[in-house]
Amino acid sequence: MARMHTRRRGQSSSKRPSTLTIPEWMEKEKDAQWVETKVIELAKAGNTPSMIGKILRDQYGVPLVRMITGKRVMDILRENDLERSVPEDLRNMIAKAATIRRHLEENKTDFVSKRGLQLAESKIHRLSKYYRKKKILPADWKYSPDQAAVLLR
Repeated sequence: MARMHTRRRGQSSSKRPSTLTIPEWMEKEKDAQWVETKVIELAKAGNTPSMIGKILRDQYGVPLVRMITGKRVMDILRENDLERSVPEDLRNMIAKAATIRRHLEENKTDFVSKRGLQLAESKIHRLSKYYRKKKILPADWKYSPDQAAVLLR
C-alpha cells in the first residue's frame, strides 16, 4: 500500500505470526496472567502500547499478547485504568507537528518544512475527527498548536 502524501511504499517491518496458536517453543510459565501483569508493569513504567508489544516480543518471546490472553494490549490497559487520554497515533502526530513548529521558529524560510507541517496538521485534524466520531475523544476536543505541549504530557 502506498503512503498518503508521497505515493511511495511504506517502511519494511517485521511480520505478524502466521498462525494464532501458542507456539511450542514458548516457555510454559508465561501464561495469560503473567502476560497481563507484565503489560500493566510496562504501562506503569511509561511505555506506549506499541512499545509494550515490542518489549514483550523482543525481550520475553511473547509473539502476540492477544494470542495468549485473548485480549489486546489496549483492552488490558482499559481494564486497569491505564489508558491515555489521547490515542497513540494522534499523540505521535502532535509531537511531530510540535518539532516541526520549533524548527520553523528558527528557520522561517524553510518552505519544505512548512509544507510538512501542513501535511502533519491535516493528518491530525483527520485523526481527531475520526476519534471524535468513535467517541474516543470528547466531542468538543480541538487541536491547537499552543495546547500541543500540554497534550503530550
